[in-house]
Amino acid sequence: MTLKKLFSTALFLTSLSSFAQKGMENFVPYAHPLVGTAKMGHTYPGATVPFGMVQLSPDTDTLPYGVNGKYNADVYRFCAGYQYDSKTIVGFSHTHFSGTGHSDLGDFLIMPTTGKLQLNPGTEDKPESGYRSAFSHKNEIAEPAYYKVKLDDHNITAELTASNRVGMHQYTFPKSDEAHVILDLMAGLYQYDNKNVWTFVRVENDTLITGFRQTNGWARTRIVYFAMTFSKPFKNYGTRIDDKNVYKGFWGKFDQAHNFPEVAGKNLKMYFDFQTAENEKIKIKFAISPVSTEGALANMKAEIPHWDFDRVKQEGQALWNKEFNKVAIKAINEDDKVNFYTAMYHSFLGPTTYMDVDGSYKGIDQNVHKTDGFTNYTSFSLWDTYRTLHPLFNVLQPARNADMIKSMLAHYNQSVHKMLPVWSHYANENWCMIGYHSVPVIADAVIKGNANFDVNKALDACVTTARNNYYDGLNYYMEKGFVPDDKNSSSVSKTLEYAYDDWCIAQMAKKLNRNDIYEEFSKRAGNYKNVYDASIGFMRPKLNDGSWRKNFDPLDTHGQGFIEGNSWNYSLYVPQAPADMIELMGGKKRFTAHLDSLFSMNLPDKYFENTEDISRDGIIGNYVHGNEPSHHVAYLYNWLDQPWKTEEKTRMILKAMYKSSVDGLGGNDDFGQMSAWFIFSSLGFYPVAPGSDQYIFTSPTVQNARLNLENGKTFEIDVKDQSDKNVYIQKIELNGKVLTRNYITHSEIMEGGKINFVMGARPNKKRVVMESVKK
Repeated sequence: MTLKKLFSTALFLTSLSSFAQKGMENFVPYAHPLVGTAKMGHTYPGATVPFGMVQLSPDTDTLPYGVNGKYNADVYRFCAGYQYDSKTIVGFSHTHFSGTGHSDLGDFLIMPTTGKLQLNPGTEDKPESGYRSAFSHKNEIAEPAYYKVKLDDHNITAELTASNRVGMHQYTFPKSDEAHVILDLMAGLYQYDNKNVWTFVRVENDTLITGFRQTNGWARTRIVYFAMTFSKPFKNYGTRIDDKNVYKGFWGKFDQAHNFPEVAGKNLKMYFDFQTAENEKIKIKFAISPVSTEGALANMKAEIPHWDFDRVKQEGQALWNKEFNKVAIKAINEDDKVNFYTAMYHSFLGPTTYMDVDGSYKGIDQNVHKTDGFTNYTSFSLWDTYRTLHPLFNVLQPARNADMIKSMLAHYNQSVHKMLPVWSHYANENWCMIGYHSVPVIADAVIKGNANFDVNKALDACVTTARNNYYDGLNYYMEKGFVPDDKNSSSVSKTLEYAYDDWCIAQMAKKLNRNDIYEEFSKRAGNYKNVYDASIGFMRPKLNDGSWRKNFDPLDTHGQGFIEGNSWNYSLYVPQAPADMIELMGGKKRFTAHLDSLFSMNLPDKYFENTEDISRDGIIGNYVHGNEPSHHVAYLYNWLDQPWKTEEKTRMILKAMYKSSVDGLGGNDDFGQMSAWFIFSSLGFYPVAPGSDQYIFTSPTVQNARLNLENGKTFEIDVKDQSDKNVYIQKIELNGKVLTRNYITHSEIMEGGKINFVMGARPNKKRVVMESVKK
């Protein structure tokens, strides 16, 4: 189902006046938040602003993380809180991850209802058994910074918008003497018994409520504070506490269930009663803070000091349009334009702001800190985003990317482990996935000259992280040059990714004239050779005694020494040295056969049925685009003197894996990584090895693109003879000069200028021979 009909046509008509910004086009209508909300995309459709701390979005089910003490696999579909094929909405919560393969958050769920008060959510098959409501996609609109839906069971129209730290609700009620707003502090994503550690609420007056929620989940010590205010005083309010504590102190002398202004407990729900006239609107402003309720209230007063819902929506969409105008494209059809700006939308959802308006935030040491001239960010899904998203930020969001690195360095300074972030959010390190991929993010910024921080201290942090003797098999890696499969899981993947991260450290050290570090980590960067088995032509798990693991299947994605990929894909993961990898694997002819077969062979379902992050939707042949380790693979043909194969493969992937539909993503968007791949590949160049200053060319799909850079310069991409058939580059000119190399450097882009592609229906095999990535 395409989203053309789902997206609000009214936006096209009203936006001309809303975005009367000199020199700016209105690209907001082309960004469709519902893309990726079906199947494996794991995106959410609700209201947020670029890199916003609040993600106010509908949640569509309440599946528990565990059933009978075991993991409930069905919960995986609801990582973002919303699945398009759901029939009911449970409520609207204020924090969500976009596109992740694991979950947390879903804080402070609000649900408006009418009729008899119900404080249980009920079930999807019987929504009348609780406060949830059936809904229809016919009555649903999702736009950047705006969401609208009709709650059929309560006859309420719900509208959502947001600023950075504040979510704003607008509920249009029917005439009712029994109108309610429920605040469920038990609700959350990936929920299980005892996930809620504590909740606390104060009813300050008949319109203002404050409090906090502490959870033990993916982030094991996470506290979020809030301030909530109504546009209309409530008549009554009440509380239900589902705790079964033996000791409850002396609070029993009060009736805490009805109109009592201070409540606390692990499992807490509140309700607020109203009397409403027909079509009466009740508005709610809900601010969050990492530090205090006072901070939340200050955030609210600073960002939305009024009750004008439409103004907040327009200001939020203006923020989005400003970001979209960083790349103004012309495309050969509307779907390409929708896919492009939807990808920009998803790429700019995170990492998210994590500090109050005064700069206060909670650190990894659980103490309150204050930023010194930078925005503190959280939610670093680095195993995914170091590959393409952060390199995209170095082009389009350099100031924000530098602040993200400062946030990583603050994390390092506060860490008792003296480790840079691995996968961190909300003042917690959750240690998800492998590698130490803050390193390539930092190295890429340093190499590309986007480093307004102490680069030597940053290098020291990278080195200390990479020498941590007790982190995830690093002791074996440093001693033996590989991670032994009988000592540590995902051993080959870890060896390969550590080697790449080490190469990044070496590149930084070389630029900073730290020769001892350069020598040490250049040697470590070659450790990928230690897990290559020449007898079978694949990367293979090696045991502690140096022997190869037996019973090995290079097609299997489960239990073979790899994580979220198989050996066929991961054997190609040496982005720091493609030419050396090709030689190691038998030379160009043999490597070409391997690479060709990757895209053409069939991977039977049995090989990924035990891996929930890989599905048929994200696979072409045996090439797994729906997961990250293969995202550079199509570009390797450039090192085989066959760039035309990169051109045809990336065109094929773009068409197969990205569509303007609810199921338009071939895998988890992973906080923008999948979308960033789309943006680079559509523009015609890609960062195969972050930490290098080179972007490798491919076949652009745009007709024209104007990159409006933060330094005030413009870089234009113009494509002659663009069409679906003309997928092959015939000639490339940079500022009027024909290029005989197949890459462009970061400085060439940032200096501004114009690159011209001439396309054709047949490969120009005499155009170029690829130079190897710089050492």
